[in-house]
Amino acid sequence: MTQIALSSLYQQLILEHYRKPRNKGRLPAATVVVHMNNPVCGDDIQLYLAVDAEQRVTAATFLGHGCSISQASVSMMTVRLKGKTLAEGLALAERFTEMMHGSKEAARDRTLGELRALQGVSKFPVRIKCALLGFDALQEAAKRVRGQAEEAAGSQ
Repeated sequence: MTQIALSSLYQQLILEHYRKPRNKGRLPAATVVVHMNNPVCGDDIQLYLAVDAEQRVTAATFLGHGCSISQASVSMMTVRLKGKTLAEGLALAERFTEMMHGSKEAARDRTLGELRALQGVSKFPVRIKCALLGFDALQEAAKRVRGQAEEAAGSQ
């Protein structure tokens, strides 16, 4: 497949996730809800995660508005998170961040799944924060869940 054809395919995938986001909506049984925004461009998301006792993500949804990059990224992220542990989710966030900062190795990493469609964003530094917004929320959510678990363990 030519570079132009691949780029076109990636653009279509991003637009599809923007127009028909996966896992968009509130999650009444959420273990943690994190709000993040990017005041520079107006991107705004609320990430909802349901996490079980083994710290496995059983459900991930979001609400938000903003540019196609931020909304497609968080849509793709929620798809990848389901069934993963928080540690696996954080590893995904780290790998995606590496790709956003230009790592060619990370861009070839198939564990990113559809998120690889966003690799072109790395060429536009002002848009990287848009792509990372959902992952910033994920990192904060993991921190909060771990804090809740430590607090619960300490009160026993």
